[in-house]
Amino acid sequence: MRRIVWLVMAALLLATACSSKSEAAIPSGADLLKRSAEAMKTVKTVAFTIETKDRPAVPVRHAEGSLTKEGDAKGTLQIDFGGLQEFEFVLAGDTVHFKGPTGGFQTMTRQQLAAIYDPSAVLTGVPELLSTAKDPRSEAVEKVGGADAYRVAVTLAQQVLAKLIPGVQQGVNGTLWIDKATSRLVKIDLPLNGGSVAVTLSDYDAPVTITPPAS
Repeated sequence: MRRIVWLVMAALLLATACSSKSEAAIPSGADLLKRSAEAMKTVKTVAFTIETKDRPAVPVRHAEGSLTKEGDAKGTLQIDFGGLQEFEFVLAGDTVHFKGPTGGFQTMTRQQLAAIYDPSAVLTGVPELLSTAKDPRSEAVEKVGGADAYRVAVTLAQQVLAKLIPGVQQGVNGTLWIDKATSRLVKIDLPLNGGSVAVTLSDYDAPVTITPPAS
């Protein structure tokens, strides 16, 4: 009987030790955000996808493309202004070239686009998002895009989120995933009234050429 008791105690101690070791392997949420904010400042290019689920109160329904640290971008954008509209866009310098499903490219200024949605904010706004996040709590290690990433729960301010996703009218208790190897942000999940928005970042520093379309 005594032998059985000792075996049970040994098993419990081993399980506790393994659990403590596993928890200790995950850095604190504050450390992860600090590392990620610094890593994101060095990014040269990135591919992004923005996807909404259900009907959150934001005009952007879907966006995807490539960005450079200079703020140039290219890709596609779906927005809902009394009906779903889809555009192809090329943002080069201060000029935006865009076209719908039919017809050729038209132009607008970067400032005019920003009133609707500025895709370059996906990259330029992330360091601020990371540095201003409140109550970060590291929760687990999960696979994102086939690589290990730390899952971190955070509280994000409306003013900062609105730069990334125009139309956001609320602060959010969201979730970030930070790549374990590089500390770069790879995913954001934002529960909103009426639905949610997910932002995915990938293909960091891959070669990207963005040139205005031919007239």
